[in-house]
Amino acid sequence: MQLSRETFGQLGDKDIDLYTIANGNGLVVGLTNYGGIITSIKTPDRQGMLENIVLGYDSLEEYVNDTNYMGCLVGRYANRISRGCFQIDGRKYKLTCNDGANHLHGGAEGFNKKVWEAQPVREPRGCGVALSYTSPDGEEGYPGTVDIQVFYLLTADNGLLIEYNAATDNRTIVNLTQQSYFNLAGDGTILDHLLCINASGYTPVDSECLPTGSLKSVENSSFDFRAGQHIGQALSDTSSADLVEGGFDHNFVLDHGNEKGLPAAYLCDPLSGRTMEVFTSQPGLQFYTGNFLTEHGHGGNRIALCKHGGLCLEGQHFPDSPNQRAFPSVILEAGQVYHHITRYQFGVRDKDE
Repeated sequence: MQLSRETFGQLGDKDIDLYTIANGNGLVVGLTNYGGIITSIKTPDRQGMLENIVLGYDSLEEYVNDTNYMGCLVGRYANRISRGCFQIDGRKYKLTCNDGANHLHGGAEGFNKKVWEAQPVREPRGCGVALSYTSPDGEEGYPGTVDIQVFYLLTADNGLLIEYNAATDNRTIVNLTQQSYFNLAGDGTILDHLLCINASGYTPVDSECLPTGSLKSVENSSFDFRAGQHIGQALSDTSSADLVEGGFDHNFVLDHGNEKGLPAAYLCDPLSGRTMEVFTSQPGLQFYTGNFLTEHGHGGNRIALCKHGGLCLEGQHFPDSPNQRAFPSVILEAGQVYHHITRYQFGVRDKDE
């Protein structure tokens, strides 16, 4: 396993570094301490050709100006909170509203815009970087000071493990995730990708992409990815009224075979043969098809930043959980530890499989 560091730029008086981690199988991951962003993941196809399979940019300046949460760590609360409001113990908290009338991905300056402290890590599980950040009480309106540590570890067997840990000094809400846009083809769109999601339900959304509060079965619908669907076909089979900006941007309620070693999701690009499995301890998986990406050129990996140019599979708690009593709780108590792990496992499928 190899780990190197180079200068990526400077933000004010803070140095921004770019870390490169490589294992012996040709898998190479690039990440930076600005926003905890994964800048690249290079994996081989069935011919052994390496391609970068995540969307990204060439420069720090482009990431600073990015509004698509490209490859970043998301928090203090991933996804949306209705009207930017929630209550704890009868006390109402008002968050920054940065998505119309709602709060999205931690607010105007969420964890994606923070400079994280970084330390190289080598341990039996793998090699990588430990990122740390302290979110002060009142940041973006959230109560409590929260200390966060995120481990990025590349494993010898082609896994990328992301471990989230957080602790607070006061009762608060926490929901962390990682938003990389994957394109296993390394170019074009993700419409030909085959996707399986181990979920028998999802949370429907309204016109503001907020959950209605109900849990709906995927049975006999285009939201049923349990046996696998090609994404383009699934989009064609779905009513426009059920889509968000012409695509999926929905939280799937995982059946959670994680305890049995089953993946939450499986993704394959049939042409290149590249595959990716997603394992997570989180109760939900947000499936997003890059609906708000616009045609404004290319990222540093040369994948077009266009609609459906990449997809996200984000292990997380459900959107707007603080305001939905039927959803799993996102309360973090003082003295408790928030702990979740998501692993992306990369591979190659033979052509005739």
